[in-house]
Amino acid sequence: MGELLRYVSELVDQGAAERYRALDIDYRPRYTPVLRALSAGAVTVTDITSASSLTQGAISQTVSLMLKDGLVVRHALDDGRKSGLKLTKRGSELLKRLEPHWETTFRAIRELEAEIGFPVLKVLGNLATALERQGFADRLADAEKCGRDS
Repeated sequence: MGELLRYVSELVDQGAAERYRALDIDYRPRYTPVLRALSAGAVTVTDITSASSLTQGAISQTVSLMLKDGLVVRHALDDGRKSGLKLTKRGSELLKRLEPHWETTFRAIRELEAEIGFPVLKVLGNLATALERQGFADRLADAEKCGRDS
């Protein structure tokens, strides 16, 4: 399962990177969850993490790259405890170029789902929820125990 998930992820990432090149957009696909969250109103790394399926560490690493690339800047929040993030002019311009591409991406996903007759995004979401509820290591231990009891 892990091998197939990685392979499918590679195929999707390769296709996305190819389209970004064709559209002449210098872009790292890993920025997508951060940009989408910021455009939806997220302000902090915690907000972005809550809006995505990624860990806070992964989001923090991505934000660091985006800071270096001049796409976001940090700013003080009113409560003084945390810093917020906001798009720079360059980040806002990139977002405007990406939004139509994202609409196309979701259309392509719907077409792919229709082709295979399977709601891929829903299934992957359900899979993630089930594994959050009970991790795969625990499931392996349970399966091993069931094998011994049979």
